[in-house]
Amino acid sequence: MSIIQTLNPELTIAILKTFPTWVSIDVELVESFEELTIFATRDAGISRSSRHKRSATGAQRAHYRKKRKFELGRQAANTKIGVKRVHSVRVRGGNLKYRALRLDSGNFAWASEHVTKKTRLIGVVYNASNNELVRTNTLVKGAIIQIDATPFRQWYEANYATPLTKRSSKAQAGEAKEAEEKKLSNHAQRNLDERKKDSKLDPLLESQFGAGRLYASIASRPGQCGRADGYILEGKELEFYVRKLRTGKQKHAHGA
Repeated sequence: MSIIQTLNPELTIAILKTFPTWVSIDVELVESFEELTIFATRDAGISRSSRHKRSATGAQRAHYRKKRKFELGRQAANTKIGVKRVHSVRVRGGNLKYRALRLDSGNFAWASEHVTKKTRLIGVVYNASNNELVRTNTLVKGAIIQIDATPFRQWYEANYATPLTKRSSKAQAGEAKEAEEKKLSNHAQRNLDERKKDSKLDPLLESQFGAGRLYASIASRPGQCGRADGYILEGKELEFYVRKLRTGKQKHAHGA
């Protein structure tokens, strides 16, 4: 149903501001500049029903039933990287979904070390389904992103008492002198020595720690649960995506 009002130009701006966001407005000139006619109509919702679709033969179907709640569709979350903003959505059964519109951090697991840390999201670097999602930095399940390596580097150096980068090795040289003054007990030293036996790091992963950024995959669904959690890429999977990223850069270089 359309609402038709004839307004003075002075009132137009004030009333336009009061219209809710669900109203689409067309302004048409009527006879003179003194009067404006505003047609405001409510936008149609997103529907997943097939009643509004044409049949296989191309015939227009008759509209003999109203829309149903279970056939509705909702706008995509298109989660971006930014200051955290999550909306709750009431869904079937009175349950809640959490629609993340913007996220700036997430929990990521380092599987080989059995440790999980919360860290900052830096950017999307690869998406198997759509390059547009990479260009717009959209967070979706399965996206390959870069995360801040600092929490994992700090944990590794504390756990194994071994520097990961040149910067941290200089810092640890100063700490080594302090450690000499505060000697570990025999029991603590034995535990540390046992841990150091398994402290070998993948060269690809080590180079990423040097740059301060790690490649990770998002395993959660930000538009459904409101979080961007995942795991750090390692081994064959890391090699695969590094190769993909290199070939992608080469294609762009040749294209330019």
